[in-house]
Amino acid sequence: MALKLVIILGSVREGRYGHHFANWFADRTRDHGAFDADVIDLADHPLPAALPAGPDQFTGGRFAALAALARRLDEADGFVVVTPEYNHSYPASIKHLIDWHGSEWHAKPVGFVSYGGMGGGLRAVEHLRQVFTETHSVPVRDQVSFDQHWSRLDEDGRVLDAEGAEAAAKTLLNQLGWWATTLREARSTTPYTVA
Repeated sequence: MALKLVIILGSVREGRYGHHFANWFADRTRDHGAFDADVIDLADHPLPAALPAGPDQFTGGRFAALAALARRLDEADGFVVVTPEYNHSYPASIKHLIDWHGSEWHAKPVGFVSYGGMGGGLRAVEHLRQVFTETHSVPVRDQVSFDQHWSRLDEDGRVLDAEGAEAAAKTLLNQLGWWATTLREARSTTPYTVA
């Protein structure tokens, strides 16, 4: 049974570059063969500003529309967050998604594809690693990073000189595959609980 990898496109800004990198990584994921890829574009899932209280946050009223999104996250065996770097960190839309969910992240690996100026989004990823550790997920070591991202795409949005990026994507997917398989087996025998 293939693993399910949810690829989260984190930027919701107009004119964003993220969809090019998310689609590129989804293609690498399909080529890799260990995963079924599910791309979630946060621009298609606006979250309410106020967080609901309690464990039944998605069961009724105005929050019921978000149940499908929560289900997609819950069914995932792992995640990849595609993030730009805004003001030395990640977009608020990603933090909002993380905070709206809880057990969906537990005991699952998280990888990162980042893009930005000179640093390629590395500072955004370093901040996200801390946040995801708090969600009881497992951030993996390696990542894919595109510095000066505007120069990394052709006029049709395809990644240029992709050999190095493809090698990095393969390394990331191999790590995610090991962790996702191991943690799925562990969750099936011993449910993960937060004390």
